[in-house]
Amino acid sequence: MTPPLTENPPAGRVSSWRLLAGNPVTVASTVILAVVLVVAVGAKWLAPQGINDVDVPSALRGPSGAHWFGTDELGRDVLSRVLVAVQASMEVAVVSVLFAVVVGVTIGVVAGYRGGWVDTVFMRVVDVMFAFPVLLLALAIVAILGPGITTTMLAIGVVYTPIFARVARASTLGVRVEPFVQVSRTMGTGHGYILIRHVLPNIAGPLIVQTSLSLAFAILSEAALSFLGLGIQPPEPSLGRMIFDSQGFVTLAWWMAVFPGAAIFVIVLAFNLFGDGMRDVLDPKQRTLAEARRKQ
Repeated sequence: MTPPLTENPPAGRVSSWRLLAGNPVTVASTVILAVVLVVAVGAKWLAPQGINDVDVPSALRGPSGAHWFGTDELGRDVLSRVLVAVQASMEVAVVSVLFAVVVGVTIGVVAGYRGGWVDTVFMRVVDVMFAFPVLLLALAIVAILGPGITTTMLAIGVVYTPIFARVARASTLGVRVEPFVQVSRTMGTGHGYILIRHVLPNIAGPLIVQTSLSLAFAILSEAALSFLGLGIQPPEPSLGRMIFDSQGFVTLAWWMAVFPGAAIFVIVLAFNLFGDGMRDVLDPKQRTLAEARRKQ
């Protein structure tokens, strides 16, 4: 009996995992994001002290063995508050970006696949939303609905929806004219089946990269809203709010601003570098360049 034929990868083709593993920057960003994920899941168990345990005699003490990141003006442990604030920032970022992905991709795929007046109406609405600066639109939404973590998630999700809509539409316009889509249409296959089975898998690459980058900007947006007092509300710690509260103690307690700011910087940088690494693998042109560099 003849054994079944197996499809071999093209000669010299480097697997996606090897290509990612061969980029030290991507590996480092992946490790950092893995640590952030652990913190986001178990921050309240990892925090050495309570986030609102006031100890006035220990106020404004620098980093030490008892308080690795020092204490704030009320004697609260900065490390504990940073860990819980990272958890809150990640929660806001993930939920808001997930909302933007679901709504934006749905709008973009339907507009790109159907075309005509549907495309015109949907994309004109997206263009109107793009006319407003991201932070200004988020501020307007929070100001109308009131500050809080739920409205912060909604505001950030709404302002990043148009980005996913445009990315999904642009990719769908290229996929819908492919022969396999045309054949499926000719055979009478339902539109829903075509979108789920053929279109979405073939536009996943750009969407994955955009998701990674949007998570970084969502964390920045949450920190900005909290800094302005419109995001996560006290007594829950937030990285942006911690930086705001440290303004009057910059010369006395530099650690109150440095550690929350460093947390934002590291997480945002890791997401951006991870997104660049994913783009090198998922974008055919970038992948070819990456494989060429690897062979040199």
